[in-house]
Amino acid sequence: MLEVVKWAASISGMVAALAVAADLGRRVTGWGFVLFLASSAAWITAGLVDEESALSTQNAVLFVINAVGVYRYLIRKAPGVSATAPAAAPRPPAASG
Repeated sequence: MLEVVKWAASISGMVAALAVAADLGRRVTGWGFVLFLASSAAWITAGLVDEESALSTQNAVLFVINAVGVYRYLIRKAPGVSATAPAAAPRPPAASG
């Protein structure tokens, strides 16, 4: 069972890194941080079971850092976006000629 946890942690961490590095927008990056949270939780579990305190401690810190990423990208409004601001008007077509 521990091997399954370790593989889940490893694969979810790789997919999360790909999602964040791809920079496909706030939502995808935010879900990448959610995957990082899952990966960190799995590594914490594996570290505790294997009695590897360095692994557990590192991933506990990473868990907090990734929680900040989830907050920034999925919970907090994007900087410069106001809930009361009207939507931007479409641009008029460029004049030809």
